[in-house]
Amino acid sequence: MGAPPPTRAADRALARPRRRPLAALAALAALLAVGGTVAYDLDTPAPRPADAPADEFSAARAYRNVETIAARPHPAGSPANDQVRAHLEGVLRGLGLETTVQDTVAREAGQLSGAAAGSTLARVRNVVARLPGTDPTGKVFLVAHYDSVQSGPGGNDDAAGTSTILEVARALAAGPRPRNDVVFVLTDAEEACLCGASAFAADHPLAADGGVVLNLEARGSTGPVIMFETSRDNAKLVDVFGRAAPHPVGTSFAVEIYRALPNDTDFTAFLDRAGFVGLNSAYIDGGAVYHTPLDTPAAMDRASLQQHGDNALGLAREFGRADLKALDAGHDATYFPVPGGLARYPGWLVLPLAVAALLAVATLGWLARRRGRTTYGRLAAGFALGLVPIVVAPLGAQLLWAGVTAVRPGYAELLDPYRPTWYRLAVVALAAATLFTWYALTRRRVGPAALAIGGLGWLAVLGIVLAVLVPGGAYLTTLPALAGAAAGLIALTVRIDGPWPVVAATAAGAVAVVILLPTVVLLFPALGMAMGGVAALFAVLLGLAALPVVDLLHPEAGGQRGLVAARARRAGALPAVAAGLAAAVFAGVGLAVDRFDAAHPVPTHLMYALDAGTGQARWLSHETDPQPWTAQFVDGATTVADFPGLGDTELRSGPAQAANLPAPKLEVLADTRSTEQRTVRVRVTPQRPVRLLTLHVDGATEVESAVVAGRPVPGGRATGTPWGFGIVFHAPPPEGVEVTLVLAGGSGPAALRAMDASDGLDAVPGFRPRPADVGVVGSHSSEMLAVARTYPL
Repeated sequence: MGAPPPTRAADRALARPRRRPLAALAALAALLAVGGTVAYDLDTPAPRPADAPADEFSAARAYRNVETIAARPHPAGSPANDQVRAHLEGVLRGLGLETTVQDTVAREAGQLSGAAAGSTLARVRNVVARLPGTDPTGKVFLVAHYDSVQSGPGGNDDAAGTSTILEVARALAAGPRPRNDVVFVLTDAEEACLCGASAFAADHPLAADGGVVLNLEARGSTGPVIMFETSRDNAKLVDVFGRAAPHPVGTSFAVEIYRALPNDTDFTAFLDRAGFVGLNSAYIDGGAVYHTPLDTPAAMDRASLQQHGDNALGLAREFGRADLKALDAGHDATYFPVPGGLARYPGWLVLPLAVAALLAVATLGWLARRRGRTTYGRLAAGFALGLVPIVVAPLGAQLLWAGVTAVRPGYAELLDPYRPTWYRLAVVALAAATLFTWYALTRRRVGPAALAIGGLGWLAVLGIVLAVLVPGGAYLTTLPALAGAAAGLIALTVRIDGPWPVVAATAAGAVAVVILLPTVVLLFPALGMAMGGVAALFAVLLGLAALPVVDLLHPEAGGQRGLVAARARRAGALPAVAAGLAAAVFAGVGLAVDRFDAAHPVPTHLMYALDAGTGQARWLSHETDPQPWTAQFVDGATTVADFPGLGDTELRSGPAQAANLPAPKLEVLADTRSTEQRTVRVRVTPQRPVRLLTLHVDGATEVESAVVAGRPVPGGRATGTPWGFGIVFHAPPPEGVEVTLVLAGGSGPAALRAMDASDGLDAVPGFRPRPADVGVVGSHSSEMLAVARTYPL
């Protein structure tokens, strides 16, 4: 039996309510209500006052510690860091907790940046306190780092995590003792090299048997606290998180993405050791202040601090009474936030659900063709055309941001604009304009049913791809595809002009809103506006999942001709025009309101490098297109092969006056040779207060092995660079660092390049202070003053 004859476009819709405007208004109102509920659920809780009950977390009490910890920059090894550490010890001991300081030298695994082989080390002093359990089955570790970057006081990163742990420790110590030991670990030198966490996980007696790690971080100044990383086989951990955290925000998609990124926190050092499992959490919005002088206590959103504390206290109590020997589930969970909690299901369901979604969409297509709503040709066209907005919307978002940064080039050095909301709205509006334009141009020819099913087809196909490659993210498209297919099947089995097709389409759209809207909201601060195209992609996927509701915004357009058809086309274009205008207005408002000023300075980067042997000095900057203030110091591009401690990337450079500063002193303590090896023992001593020391061996010499401050490190030799094997030592002691190098080749000539670095350029000759509206970019090398010298052996 052949296919039914083609029908009007209006008749090919999955829903054709009698009162179309009323249905459209009701459906939109319902989806907006769901969206509002989702956004409200992602909001942070009200901060509790200082007189809150003793067994509760109080952001006001915790904030007092924030003000002390982040009074000024306190990088590892600085006098300010010593003062912070003394404060932490005093607070923890005042709670009656067993408190010690782990003072040691630790190494970060891996090589130096670029082609140079070598290791990074630091002297660290971790503050460790223990609340003994009544009948321990293991240990719970609450971890945060108390050091800051050199360029900012760390009001959020990580005074937030550190003060949260102090307040959680107070609340736990004030109540009944937990079953399991709770260990509070405040690490040093996280910003430098994660060396404090590495030292604790590898060498501290309390870490010998592993345990559950709750790491607390901040990469911004506001926003919900997101649990963004877990250990492997996390299903039971996620179940505890969903039950015990009062405000559980986290997605398995974020975990998958973070595992694929090169980013690290202290949590990484624990996961590198057997026996540790756990959760990593942070708030990440307001990234413009990250690692800058603006990361002050005043910049902190205390509601985010409250959420950090509520979740940490709830999890500490739950893990404190749980059997910690029964946390290995053998598989990861899929999970995501929903209003009122955290939805989760076993990871082994991911692929079956993705296959079910694909089969459901295929069944919907078959039934729609059989019921005369479409043809196989139109279905193929709908699927093929569905790729257009999926590609065009992200590309348009990236082009939009390229245009914005062309007008405001200072954005290139920021993680996110100071006031990003208008730009985020512009990206969402642009994605909507793309979808509405595409739909208006294709709806009449292809038909609403074919386009809706084609959109669901792409969701289902992406669900299969994600299930194979990124299992924790498959829910993002699989579940909306399943819901949309179910709604379509309902629409094909009831009266098309009755209320139930609209109800089913709205319910499916609501599922898409619940699942995809949090992803769009959280992706903006996670990736920054420079990758706004990713958020635009998921906004378009949300639109494709809700196409039957989108269709209600269009007038019926099937058999009309002449003036009636022209009016229908114009009316159908209205949503696209409105969304496009909104995108332009939002971007324009963003440029108007987010101007650089004294409170929101344009970020700049500058370093000073002096070769004490030759007397040559220069200014250096990472800025690819230097701001006017930076341009007065640097002009042409260069590499810094003679300063290997600064990396091998291309920098902007300019001549500078030589400052009267000493290079680090290098003393040869021993030099023994054989026919195959040469062993050299040296001491490198800074001659001024510095933050780090580096020592590099010339590129022609192979280092078989080395010992640095008593720590063995692997040897090696880099090729294609004047300086090869190298060591970076953070927070060096005033007496210097002893290094033993075993060189291959016996008595061959060799040379060592020693460099040290401090912070602050105000005393450097020729430095011109920044105006009020010019700031410091968040970078580990901002304001660095480096002095180097070559020593022949």
